[in-house]
Amino acid sequence: MATALYRRYRPEGFSEMIGQAHVTEPLMTALRTGRIGHAYLFSGPRGCGKTTSARILARCLNCAEGPTDTPCGTCPSCVELSRAGGGSLDVVEIDAASHGGVDDARELRERAVFAPARDRYKIFIIDEAHMVTSGGFNALLKI
Repeated sequence: MATALYRRYRPEGFSEMIGQAHVTEPLMTALRTGRIGHAYLFSGPRGCGKTTSARILARCLNCAEGPTDTPCGTCPSCVELSRAGGGSLDVVEIDAASHGGVDDARELRERAVFAPARDRYKIFIIDEAHMVTSGGFNALLKI
């Protein structure tokens, strides 16, 4: 099976992101200074790098050398979140287009109480968050 272009050429570090300095520079500064927010909201048109930025931020936060603005790429966490990796147990990506209801939000809330299995942080990336129902948003507010 062929790999989609957006997956094959997805950047693995902030330095590889093109045309997004207004996004990457503040995130890198926050990582360098240790002033990381508890939540980030990425918005923009389709294909501009919202999910990629979130995945890179997750790599930076859970890297064995970090939190750092340049992930090492060799530790288990970095390898799991790389292009070739299968994903991390502690970085959960949720597609809200198909999982945006109240029950899905409650399930996420139940998962959020558990400590990370191996990494430093447990990170939830909610892709297509605009598709979450109003009941789902209300349930997410209780996290």
